[in-house]
Amino acid sequence: MMVLAHLITGFVGQALAASPSALPGLQLSVGGATGPEQTAVVLKILALLTVVALAPSLLIMMTSFVRVVIVLSFLRQAIGTQVLPPNQMIVGLSLFLTAFIMAPVWTNVHKEALAPYLENKISQTDAIAYAEAKMRSFMFKQTRDKDLGLFVKLAHLDNPKKRADVPTYLLIPAFMISELKTAFQIGFMIYLPFLIIDMVVASVLMAMGMMMLPPVVISLPFKLILFVLVDGWQLIVGSLVKSFG
Repeated sequence: MMVLAHLITGFVGQALAASPSALPGLQLSVGGATGPEQTAVVLKILALLTVVALAPSLLIMMTSFVRVVIVLSFLRQAIGTQVLPPNQMIVGLSLFLTAFIMAPVWTNVHKEALAPYLENKISQTDAIAYAEAKMRSFMFKQTRDKDLGLFVKLAHLDNPKKRADVPTYLLIPAFMISELKTAFQIGFMIYLPFLIIDMVVASVLMAMGMMMLPPVVISLPFKLILFVLVDGWQLIVGSLVKSFG
């Protein structure tokens, strides 16, 4: 998000500097290309539109968003509040936590790739290579060797001798599987204390002969007060951030 904002700001700034009195006009025409340069420009525009269309998927696949949103969803189900917090709040909190966790990576991408590219110090190819290297470094730290080996085996490739030999199209699904496994492990640990409360309340109600009263109705206030007393949001968010090292 930060990189995209800087890109938009840079392009708009250059356009305004070229013509401060009026915005530049846009002309679209359909016709045959008169040279390879025009064909290359068209291909670059198509590639840019494709990246913009896939930006939400890239945000989910290559960042910490998956782990954060799954853990927060598990937390809501474990407490038993059904629709509280609402989905919009969970997704919004996940996005801001993702921005916080990925800030060091995106800052390095801006310093080593985007800023030099906007200053015409490096080429577009070099900028993309530097940005990809930073994202790959982050994903490698969170990816298990077992998951990475699975996709290497499925792709019928030889075992890579170093990380640079692992293709990105294998790293991304391996990273996502590792994130899913880690998120479910954290969700299981979150479920345990609330499950104990449900079992205790259900046992007490059965001992008192109150079979028709749903245990969830009685256990919900106890789970809420427990979560508030232990400052649950601070513990959950702190543990999530620390889990990324």
